[in-house]
Amino acid sequence: MSTSAERSPVATARLQPLKRVVSLLDVKRNILLNMDLRRATELLGSGRPDAVRQIRGQFALIHQSGQTVRLARSIGRPLRYFLAKQHDGPCLIVAERISEIADFLAAHGMDGQFHPSYTRMVPAHHVVRIELVGCPDPNPRYDRFFAPQKDVLPADPDEIGRRYVGKLAEVLDAWLDRIPADEPIGVLFSGGVDSGAVFLVLYHLLLRRGEAPQRLKAFTLSVESDGADADQAARFLDALGLGLFLEVIDVPADWIDYRQAVRITEDYKPLDVQAAAMTTALCRGIRQRYPDWRWLVDGDGGDENLKDYPIEENPELTIRSVLNNLMLYHEGWGVDAIKHSLTYSGGQSRGHVRSAAPVRWFGFEGFSPYAVPDVIEVAEGIPFVELTGWDHQRLYDLKGEVVRRGVQAVTGLEMPVFPKRRFQHGVAPRGVVERLVPHDERLYRRTLEELFLQRSAG
Repeated sequence: MSTSAERSPVATARLQPLKRVVSLLDVKRNILLNMDLRRATELLGSGRPDAVRQIRGQFALIHQSGQTVRLARSIGRPLRYFLAKQHDGPCLIVAERISEIADFLAAHGMDGQFHPSYTRMVPAHHVVRIELVGCPDPNPRYDRFFAPQKDVLPADPDEIGRRYVGKLAEVLDAWLDRIPADEPIGVLFSGGVDSGAVFLVLYHLLLRRGEAPQRLKAFTLSVESDGADADQAARFLDALGLGLFLEVIDVPADWIDYRQAVRITEDYKPLDVQAAAMTTALCRGIRQRYPDWRWLVDGDGGDENLKDYPIEENPELTIRSVLNNLMLYHEGWGVDAIKHSLTYSGGQSRGHVRSAAPVRWFGFEGFSPYAVPDVIEVAEGIPFVELTGWDHQRLYDLKGEVVRRGVQAVTGLEMPVFPKRRFQHGVAPRGVVERLVPHDERLYRRTLEELFLQRSAG
């Protein structure tokens, strides 16, 4: 299922004369917490990357001044571009999805120029400057606008937790200010540390604001009534007397469709495809049950912030590379690295489509507070080396301790902490997941190629 809002920018553009810059972005999807769109766009156009850092929230922005175009985004919103050739000069098409660019080019008889690998992803936390000067086209320039300082917090888990969850609460409170006070809010919930903290902080904020906490719903996915997350989510909420907020979305196994996940994410990384397949099933179930539901919040980004991934599973990583490189899990190896993908970016800057794309596909308005720069900034200030002594297990244990203490300090609630489990492994038995969405990058690459070949043939 895709929404009419998703298709409308191309349809609108088809009726207008072709311009040097065509933006297919839905600006209403920006979540600007401290200014309006006009001011944010002005800051992007100022030419000063540090000015863009003043923008708080989740955003994808474009500014044009003559032949100079600037683009910038936070992790929470993908932002792509493609430079098409015309007789009277280049045309820059900007969109959230590869398919939107392909559809636009086809509508204007330029589909012969298209290949998905020719599209470019704006890397999160950078201003991309493009000069539309014709042939040959100069490479874009990348200027970082977000560079948090490492190791600036004290090596005190209580203080770190208070600041980290405190900033999470600040961001969520500002988001609540910008949504209707009478509309329900769903949290994509597993009972894990990240979604658990988001739910409890929202619950606390609604009470503090004098608003009905019954607006909240904790949506948990279960495949064929056999997912461990459903039990974990129930135990989490029951321990706090909040079990009434849980709603399990039980789906049949044939809803877990890797081809649909590849289509929605337009990517082929196995872990992201697996997670997206589950998020797609969860969003489909929520939409089927609640046709008018609008707001969803997720915990994506919490693992990246606290560096809570099993390093042993990735032969390219060591604990020293993880702890020594600024925002490695957020941005990958960086825009200047050989292994940086121009088509996809890196790290969560690439992988966040596993959450953002399914949410958008089913017509929801999503928010990922852990992926907001303000929250990432606090996390990068944690003195990880001093707290862990380069020990893997101490690193993996750190997130639960920090967030648990932070939730208690901010909300007064004692948050249960369960062992880490990937989303795709908590909603169904491991064998079912491996059968439905195998860990096979070659399969997903072929599937993506086939989908775009079918699009071209159609």
